[in-house]
Amino acid sequence: MSVSGELRGYVKPFTESVLAILIGAFIGAIVLWASGYSAVDAYKALIAGALGSVDGIAETLSKSTPLILTALTFAIGARTGLFNIGAEGTVYFGAITAVAVTQYLQNPIAGMIAGILIGALWALPAAVLKVYRGVHEVISTIMFNWIAVYIVGWLALDVFYNPKDPNSTLAIPPSARLPLLISNTSLSWAFIVSVITAIVIFVVMWHTKLGYELRTSGQNPTAARYGGINPKIAAIWSFVLGGMTAGLAGAVQVMGVPPGYAITQGLANVSGYGFDGIGVSLVGRNHPLGIILAGILFGMLNAGATQMQQTGVPLEMVKIIEGIIIVAVAVPGLADLFKKLFRRGSK
Repeated sequence: MSVSGELRGYVKPFTESVLAILIGAFIGAIVLWASGYSAVDAYKALIAGALGSVDGIAETLSKSTPLILTALTFAIGARTGLFNIGAEGTVYFGAITAVAVTQYLQNPIAGMIAGILIGALWALPAAVLKVYRGVHEVISTIMFNWIAVYIVGWLALDVFYNPKDPNSTLAIPPSARLPLLISNTSLSWAFIVSVITAIVIFVVMWHTKLGYELRTSGQNPTAARYGGINPKIAAIWSFVLGGMTAGLAGAVQVMGVPPGYAITQGLANVSGYGFDGIGVSLVGRNHPLGIILAGILFGMLNAGATQMQQTGVPLEMVKIIEGIIIVAVAVPGLADLFKKLFRRGSK
């Protein structure tokens, strides 16, 4: 396909996503109006909080960072015909591994590599169960998420706890922390790492033999076998690559976000990103480049929520509006995914 043809192929999904954003915002405005709040004031505050200042932009990009990486996990699986929702637990392992490794190897590269490796390793059991025992990946990854919660929770509370602060693990040493891009903000080099990772995954999935095999296996396993591709190997690689990006998400979350640079009590500062990444992937149409934009959109919603509350809109209503916009934007991507899974299952 030529470059111009490839670009034309992105126009339709991009247009649909923009239209969905507008529809979601319109429905959200109706809900605000019906509840007695000013939609104009609320949305102005949302945009001002996310994009109205250097600090706001920094917060937006910071909050988008782990979402971009966990969205890649789901997207790689979706492109391979898998519904991999195991990013949540993998994020936990990536975070605790970065905490542990950087206590001894006080270098940010070591922490990120450790997160990537543990992510790949943690993804293997679900891959093996899927390929060799036929266990559906939704079931196995949900179970492994819960296993990760308790294992990492134990490690955080009883092994790598901070004796000076019972509410967190040991902190990432200063020499192993990712430098801030803008001082006195939460925006670090972790954002750059997430964007580079998305670009690398794009190159792998669309411009390498491995990526071609993964996508072909997802679109038509029968044709893939006929062409000499082993869908089982493709599935294993899909889990491994997805595990790498989710493990990296956990690592950079504790290595790049001040002030704590640690896992807080109850895994609070690393939880939820794996599940939110599914929405980001759907909004980005399971495409690495689309995921970058979708991640920033989600980051805007999260960063602007605090400012939105200052207009008198309660937190619960803010979350409702966020949910309406996210659902509206995710519908086209979700519909495409189910169509592909249905076609794959009928073959």
